[in-house]
Amino acid sequence: MGYRLSKIYTRTGDDGSTGLADGSRIAKNAQRVEAMGTVDELNCQIGVLIEYLDTEPEMAEILRRIQHHLFDLGGEFAIPGNSIIGDSHIQWLERTLDEWNEELPPLKNFILPGGRRNAAHCHLARAICRRAERGVVALGHEESINNASRQYLNRLSDLLFVFARVLARREGGEEVLWAPTAKPE
Repeated sequence: MGYRLSKIYTRTGDDGSTGLADGSRIAKNAQRVEAMGTVDELNCQIGVLIEYLDTEPEMAEILRRIQHHLFDLGGEFAIPGNSIIGDSHIQWLERTLDEWNEELPPLKNFILPGGRRNAAHCHLARAICRRAERGVVALGHEESINNASRQYLNRLSDLLFVFARVLARREGGEEVLWAPTAKPE
């Protein structure tokens, strides 16, 4: 392992810039930093979810592996032109998604976020994942990016949706089906 930070504050970002892993500096509100920050936020929310999954060790293990992938993804964004996430990551997500989706009945209606505590935490992670994906798409409009990173987030949001459905059922809750609001007369 490389060096460890012995001093957390550096004052180098006081001017509104931040350093990337390649040594360059960019504005803290740059799209690249936005993408990194939202991926970090997603990783944090998944960490919260894991802490509640006492009765779901297999799901927690999968989510912990995903946390490592998300950290790699943040590292990918910290070095412009770098690619860490690849097809094998996406294929693993797809296989995992297919396995967990098998136990669910077909979806015949939209569902609202909720169902039980852990399902709600999972839905929140899914929504943050979608925001991270939008940020990566926006970054891709400004700079060349690894397309696999965008695809990874797309599949991950699907997996989080499936996990939320599984958790709602396993926790004795029900999926809350969306009911269109009637038009006022």
